[in-house]
Amino acid sequence: MFETNTTVDEVQKTYLTCGLGDEKVALPVVRVKEILDPKPVTPLPHTPDYLLGYIDLRGESVLVADLRLLMARPYRDNEPDTRIIVLLINMGGKEHAVGLRADRVFEVTRLDDDRLEEFANEGLLNWDNRMVAGVGRRDGGFVTVLNLDGMFSSGVISDFHQQVEADQGAYREAV
Repeated sequence: MFETNTTVDEVQKTYLTCGLGDEKVALPVVRVKEILDPKPVTPLPHTPDYLLGYIDLRGESVLVADLRLLMARPYRDNEPDTRIIVLLINMGGKEHAVGLRADRVFEVTRLDDDRLEEFANEGLLNWDNRMVAGVGRRDGGFVTVLNLDGMFSSGVISDFHQQVEADQGAYREAV
């Protein structure tokens, strides 16, 4: 994937950019194990909507989550550009492979000026930003860099989706 003279620092500043509707998000490339074309996902009983089920990856069962649903966006069926990105996630001191279904994959790249802007962690504007590492730019446009360990933390996911449901309920009552 990288030339042999690529330094660790350069790899850590490199991201896989993906499409989520019209949004562009980025994942640290050091955590990407592989990128797959869509394949049948075996569902599991009593799972949240964002957990699609699991796939077989050369004899290993890998859970697959839908990036759209994780980020509280509307569901979308697989399209020709849909990909499953197999990532390495740290949970409980162990590394686990997890699949993340994205609308499309763009490129492996660095951010413009290698600059990542982080947001305040104090719940600024009542927003829980534990799923976001920060915001960068690529070719002048914004790219949201995701915090993978935060995204896949059960506490973060639960808190996030409870808040989304509460916000949607309040909006429906106001309308």
